[in-house]
Amino acid sequence: MGVAISVVVLIFLIFGVGGSFFSVKQQSAVIIERLGKFDRIVGAGFHALAPFMDHKAATVSLRTMKNGFDIDVKTKDNVTIGLEVSAQYHVSYEIGATQQDSGVYKSYYMLQQPVAQMRDFITDALRSSIPVYTLDEVFAKKDDIAKDVNATVSEQMAAYGFTLVSTLLTKIALPAEVEESMNKINAAQRTKAATQDLAEADRIRRVTEARAEAEAMEKAGEGIANQRKAIAVGIKDSLETIQETGVGNNEANQLFMFTQWTEMMIEFAKTGKSSTVVLPNSFEQSASMFQQMLAAGRAADSAHDSSLSKEKA
Repeated sequence: MGVAISVVVLIFLIFGVGGSFFSVKQQSAVIIERLGKFDRIVGAGFHALAPFMDHKAATVSLRTMKNGFDIDVKTKDNVTIGLEVSAQYHVSYEIGATQQDSGVYKSYYMLQQPVAQMRDFITDALRSSIPVYTLDEVFAKKDDIAKDVNATVSEQMAAYGFTLVSTLLTKIALPAEVEESMNKINAAQRTKAATQDLAEADRIRRVTEARAEAEAMEKAGEGIANQRKAIAVGIKDSLETIQETGVGNNEANQLFMFTQWTEMMIEFAKTGKSSTVVLPNSFEQSASMFQQMLAAGRAADSAHDSSLSKEKA
């Protein structure tokens, strides 16, 4: 019996003393309770427990964690949208004046389900802030909304030993009919913009073509004016040359007209649509044509003088 009792006591001591030593991993903290009451918090490293008195109540991770969830909210213009929310958080690194003031202590002892409570806080904050924005404003200001919600919930969770690092609105889901309507509106706006751009491009093209045509006509007019000026100078030089031979002014003008008519007929024969030109077959008849031209010239002069006399009268 004595041997059996000794063996039992030895085994009891081995297990009791052996279970008194433990190690804590990096970025973790262990809460130690003595006889069911909080005693201390230990960090990473090797530690010992008082046999049969101390026990590890909880191991608390100090790493940043992520939690995501979906909620439905209504906007100012009565559109129900679905939000995908992502929250990053960790147990507060605050130590405090005593261990009971630390984030590790609060995160374990003050709230039964801290993650679920944080989700409720975020949901409540979003359902309070989203209704003041229209659908378009939610898309435009989603980052600002997330920052405001994060600031509000951070203050609430700090009392329970948690630090809310960030709150993100990762997705905004629309009802199918609303999304279809928005796509149609966007398509119509793009079509309108494209039509306006095409009309503006056509206007610019027309204005450019009109300006180019006006400049071309201006240059053509300058060319015609220069051409006529050159012709006039040539005629003047030709008449002066004829007059130097002793021919009178009238005869010189008439001779020049006949010469011009002859050159015109020659040019017509070369470039006109018809390849046949009918002319008198004898010189006398050609001379009579010259006389007819002179008579026509005198008749035109007489008619001009008559009109001038009437205007003076």
